[in-house]
Amino acid sequence: MRLIHLALLACTTFALTSCNDTLDTVEADVSHIKNKVGHPLSPARLAEMQKLGMERNAPIMIRIFKEEGALEIWKAKRDNRFDKIAEYQICAWSGKLGPKVKEGDRQAPEGFYNLTPGHMNPNSSYYLAINTGFPNRYDQANGRTGTNLMIHGACSSSGCYSMTDAQVLEIYAFARDAFTGGQKTIQLQAFPFRMTAENMVRHRHSEHLEFWKMLKVGYDNFEVTKRPPEVNVCEKKYVFNQQTEGGSFNASAQCPAMSTPPALASALSSYGKTYDLAYDKASKKYNGMAWYDPSEAERKALVADKRKGREAAYAPTGSALKAGKLMKEAEFAALMDKKNNITPVLTPQSPTTTATTSRPVAPQQQAPVTAGQTAIASNTTQPAAGMTTASVPVPSMNPLAFAPQQAPEPEKKKPFWKLWATE
Repeated sequence: MRLIHLALLACTTFALTSCNDTLDTVEADVSHIKNKVGHPLSPARLAEMQKLGMERNAPIMIRIFKEEGALEIWKAKRDNRFDKIAEYQICAWSGKLGPKVKEGDRQAPEGFYNLTPGHMNPNSSYYLAINTGFPNRYDQANGRTGTNLMIHGACSSSGCYSMTDAQVLEIYAFARDAFTGGQKTIQLQAFPFRMTAENMVRHRHSEHLEFWKMLKVGYDNFEVTKRPPEVNVCEKKYVFNQQTEGGSFNASAQCPAMSTPPALASALSSYGKTYDLAYDKASKKYNGMAWYDPSEAERKALVADKRKGREAAYAPTGSALKAGKLMKEAEFAALMDKKNNITPVLTPQSPTTTATTSRPVAPQQQAPVTAGQTAIASNTTQPAAGMTTASVPVPSMNPLAFAPQQAPEPEKKKPFWKLWATE
């Protein structure tokens, strides 16, 4: 009898865990939940957090990848590094890859956004919602417009990132708990795709490439540090993890004298060497080829069957990876000419093209990058004349870090880049 009870307990535990782990792919009925705003994370999710060394109310970060249709929740561990705790399949996002530019263009935002408790909407018509914070300082400086761009439920999007109700219920709970724990702002990173060398090569003919190279600097900073980067805007560009001497950041004005902390610059350089090798390999793989990014209608056509028997508002958009296709550059140019009456400027790559001459290089704020430098290192600027690296002020603690009850003495603070450095 005891063995039977143990077996039943094991099966029940497995079922609960499996249900939680597949929340992102299986539609769960949440109609019975009376208090959706205060609904707690599941016991299985809390147990997973405990196993990873995460406090329930520790800070989080949200990361979105359009092409892969993924929304990730990253959470701070006790060592102040972030680890992925959840990943969900986005049910619907509108438009194509690329940033939102103006109201009504149906584009979902791309960039770095700060979410506050004021961005939480418990009374949304789409179950629950979190405003993305668009337009941010970068968007405003570049004249981009739009309102009410959300992460919400109901699986229907017009410039938003739409999830199922079950998914947004858990996402909302993650954010609520982090704010309860004292986190002031949650960083949302929205990317067109995972910014790997292969993906950057595959999308090298996109009109948005320069914008994406800029976002990649922030992407690389997080990949190296596993901490949300400190984000500023100057000269209408994003800059990441930069320390300054006496200057301040103004989104439309000239950037102040700034530099990347030496330990961080060294880590980024090492990361960049690996990236260069991968870029060179991908350049050979995709030589003479171009990627066609599908329209929203083409993505929706792939999932038309999912809408059968559902309410009209339910509108999944399908995978951009499955609806897109790789084609020869000449065929791509002809297709673009037919669609837009504009022939795109393509630069065919010869089989002998190397990574150091063809890979994307992120925009920078001062001196140009030479052919042998890496894309991620391009965010590193030199100290102003008369300054030495040692004389550059150490930046304050990353504001996205979990704030202790009592601030430490200034001389005991670690600069943000030392929090992840190996002792």
